[in-house]
Amino acid sequence: MVYGGATKAEDTISSVLKCMWKKTCAICLTIMKPGQGHALFTAECSHTFHFHCISANVKHGSNNCPVCRTEWKELPFRGPLVAAIPQGSARINPVNGQQNGGHMTLLRPLPRARSSGRLHHVTCLLPDTDRSVFNDDEPLDLCEATDDHQQGCSRTVEITTHPEFTEIPESTSERSFTVLIHLKAPLAQNLHVPGDDSSPNTGRAPVDLITVLDVSGSMAGTKLALLKRAMGFVIQNLGSSDRLSVIAFSSSARRLFPLRRMTESGRKQSLLAVNSLTSNGGTNIAEGLRKGSKVIEERQAKNPVCSIILLSDGQDTYTVSPSTGAHKPFTVSPTASAQKASAEYCALLPSTNGSQQVPVHVFGFGADHDAVSLHSISQTSGGTFSFIETEVTIQDAFAQCIGGLLSVVAQDLRVKVESVHPDVHFGSIRSGSYSSRIADDKRNGSIDVGDLYAEEERDFLMTLNVPQGCGEETALLKVGCVYKDPLMKETINMAEVQVKISRPAFVSVQTVSIQVDRQKNRLHAAEVMAAARFSAERGELAHAVSLLEDCRRMIMGSASGQSEGDLPRRLHGQREPDPGLPDDVDGGHGAALPDADPLVDPEADPADEARQVVPGAPAA
Repeated sequence: MVYGGATKAEDTISSVLKCMWKKTCAICLTIMKPGQGHALFTAECSHTFHFHCISANVKHGSNNCPVCRTEWKELPFRGPLVAAIPQGSARINPVNGQQNGGHMTLLRPLPRARSSGRLHHVTCLLPDTDRSVFNDDEPLDLCEATDDHQQGCSRTVEITTHPEFTEIPESTSERSFTVLIHLKAPLAQNLHVPGDDSSPNTGRAPVDLITVLDVSGSMAGTKLALLKRAMGFVIQNLGSSDRLSVIAFSSSARRLFPLRRMTESGRKQSLLAVNSLTSNGGTNIAEGLRKGSKVIEERQAKNPVCSIILLSDGQDTYTVSPSTGAHKPFTVSPTASAQKASAEYCALLPSTNGSQQVPVHVFGFGADHDAVSLHSISQTSGGTFSFIETEVTIQDAFAQCIGGLLSVVAQDLRVKVESVHPDVHFGSIRSGSYSSRIADDKRNGSIDVGDLYAEEERDFLMTLNVPQGCGEETALLKVGCVYKDPLMKETINMAEVQVKISRPAFVSVQTVSIQVDRQKNRLHAAEVMAAARFSAERGELAHAVSLLEDCRRMIMGSASGQSEGDLPRRLHGQREPDPGLPDDVDGGHGAALPDADPLVDPEADPADEARQVVPGAPAA
């Protein structure tokens, strides 16, 4: 009896669950109630869905049942309401005979194209929904933007300076004296809680984000699945004022959806579109980048912060002509065309106001990605280049990037330097790939820094001459900066900081600034690593090793190397672990030390250590 009773109970529960499941849309997981303003669609496999859910699913390229994976021969497609039903379409009534007056076109899938060994494949069996002009972006929430402006707080960039020596004898002059300019962005406050629409994006500027994703044949399987998961993470972490658009490219490129606010409904629709992605075809990076740029340039409304994320796992099998915009397969080897292709990519980069580039944060996925071209895109646009070696780290890489994009606190920042003493003239500004200039009179200069993320730091070295003194101290120069606060939408002019040194009659021991010496070591190390890499590529491995060893010894013997105490030896121990020390001391586990400098990208400009940190990661 107990067994029979249990079986009956199980049957009852099973029946209830089956009944509930039949009344639940498998896409949105909400109850399907005929006659409640929602049309229902029953497929040939007998599974039923909300019409708007399944038509959106099919629109993005899926022609299989989401429940049983049966390949449908007749697909639902949402068409415009017309007075007369065109030939080839059918009027579909909801389940149980409820009428709603909606119309749906049944599309029969086209036969699959036979592979002929060429790189041109059919990327979507449904009509391309791309418009000729991408001006259909979702309007901004002006009320919420006003609230954010009113709740904004005064946040300013911190400027500090460090002269190479604080004291120089009064009777001595210096032809090459170094000053370090250090910038630190303010702390981001009251950031939006991911996925919580009840909490507005107070404390940060809303973002327009365009993701350009490689869905070529090489992305099939685990790569594509992890890419979808990473995109799901991105979507869930954007707020209701942020907007997202997704471009998918293989042999060609298509826009999945226009810039859309990430409200609750916006996130659901975006997840549905991303989950419908399939992989096939070649790799046309240029076309994907072109459409991503088109979305930015033709949008009607603009959020204060805008950026592109580009991910690719392979070599570009197409090239593009800037004059015609036409794309065609490579006719020469990608290596021989690298320089030309890089210039063509840069011509496709978007611009917000004709001068300031929109940063493109590039991710090279796997060992076969086009590192030269991808790095040139990131460097030219002012973005970052990240190498994703293993598939499982893609979400972490996206998380670091998104963390930075959602915390932009300064835009279009420019550092201004001006000589104070009539006999002080500037020699050079070491700013990496940041644009810098010195006036003809050698008494004024500037550095275009661009955007800064919350708590991000930047260091710049400049050289100048120091004349003989005629008093207790000499004022050398003053440093200021101007930038736009993206939240307050105001231009901030920072108070100038003056650099002075003491001029005693006699100095027994001159102590070099640790901050200046450390930055010099960073720049020197970057240059040596680039030279060592060049030697290694020519087969001169012994010379490459010698360069690195000489640099290491120089750094460990420098003032900053000595002042760091045990840190240089511990960092060296990570390369050659001391067997007499436990792992937690000599770094045998490979864990990053809390005060260790970030790794430098070997593809980067040797002097541009500032761009090697992924957005959101702490700077050195």
